[in-house]
Amino acid sequence: MTGSRRWTIAWLLFASGFINYLDRAIISVALPVIAVDLSLGPAAKGVLLSAFFWSYALMQLPMGWFADRVNIKWFYAGSFALWSVACGLTGFASTLGVLMFMRVLLGIGESIYMPGGMKVVSVLFDPSHRGLASGVMNCGTRAGLALGAPLIAWLVVSFGWKNSFFILGFSSLLWLVPWLAVCPSHMHAAQSAASGSFLHRLRRLDRNLLGLCLAHLGFSYYWYLLVTWLPDYLVESRHIPLQRAGALAVIPYLIFSISEPLGGWLADRLIRAGLPESVTRKSIITAAFLTSLAMLPAGRIANDTAAVWLIGAASLVGFATGNILALLQRVSPPDEIGLWTGILNFAGNLSGIIAPITTGLLIARTGSYYPGFVVAVVVLIAGLPAYWWIVRDRPATA
Repeated sequence: MTGSRRWTIAWLLFASGFINYLDRAIISVALPVIAVDLSLGPAAKGVLLSAFFWSYALMQLPMGWFADRVNIKWFYAGSFALWSVACGLTGFASTLGVLMFMRVLLGIGESIYMPGGMKVVSVLFDPSHRGLASGVMNCGTRAGLALGAPLIAWLVVSFGWKNSFFILGFSSLLWLVPWLAVCPSHMHAAQSAASGSFLHRLRRLDRNLLGLCLAHLGFSYYWYLLVTWLPDYLVESRHIPLQRAGALAVIPYLIFSISEPLGGWLADRLIRAGLPESVTRKSIITAAFLTSLAMLPAGRIANDTAAVWLIGAASLVGFATGNILALLQRVSPPDEIGLWTGILNFAGNLSGIIAPITTGLLIARTGSYYPGFVVAVVVLIAGLPAYWWIVRDRPATA
């Protein structure tokens, strides 16, 4: 396969991630309108928002297992079609129960994104290019978060929430055309022919995965703090008008997004220059994590614009992402990359459940957002020893 074809597939994975976050986030943006139409109270809204994450998190393990065993081209396409149709059909929902069912279905379909994407990257790219490829793949979700909210808001205001689901969900199916045209039919390859039952393979997992998951709990806790609480912090704590707060929040999210492929590219260049892969990726992860310290003065400085740019500096943590994913591919058995990625993402989504709740409790108890910032930074940096002391190098395979 030519290099240009490989990178075309990587950018298709980027587009998939962008669409993934649009389909995931539309419920949050449209929620005020949906709540009025369907007479949903705060408790019902909370349950609706959580429905996606439960199925998404729980499906990471089986999706990873399947990604190692089946033709990933068609399995990814089928899962993408499922989540797109689920998003589109949500526009027909007229009760909370139907809405929740469609969100659970969306979570099942979208759960292929990370394990399936990492499996594709591992099949198509050699280790010295996986940092950039992994960063390109995953930064689509961050770009979707940064740029998607204004787009979704425009759709909801212009066409109504039901039509917004129709438009976004069903138009997403167009992504399948280039995917099926560009991807080779042999994406299951020799290294995807994993053997053994799901439970048998779980019992064979080693300390490397444990170390990666422990560190990823901290990384995801930090990310989900930014995702869930940043806009509210700007409005409630800094008293910035909602529209301006939304525009300012784009800055950290875009910095995080752009940092992901850049961090992977930098490591790839150093590795091709002769530096050892594992040490190089761990070093860049360490440096990226330490940029989170900029969150501490951000929470104390009086000037709003300076605070947002400090949070943007703290979003350079994104430099770690492509290297985290490439390091996983480096130390995991080639026939278990899908399963390992699924388990890693499952651990990350546990933090997605814990971080918003913990931060909310801290705000309620202290009346300040600052303790939540401190906890997120401490938890993130506390994950670094796991990379250096638990995760051991695995010799490169031919």
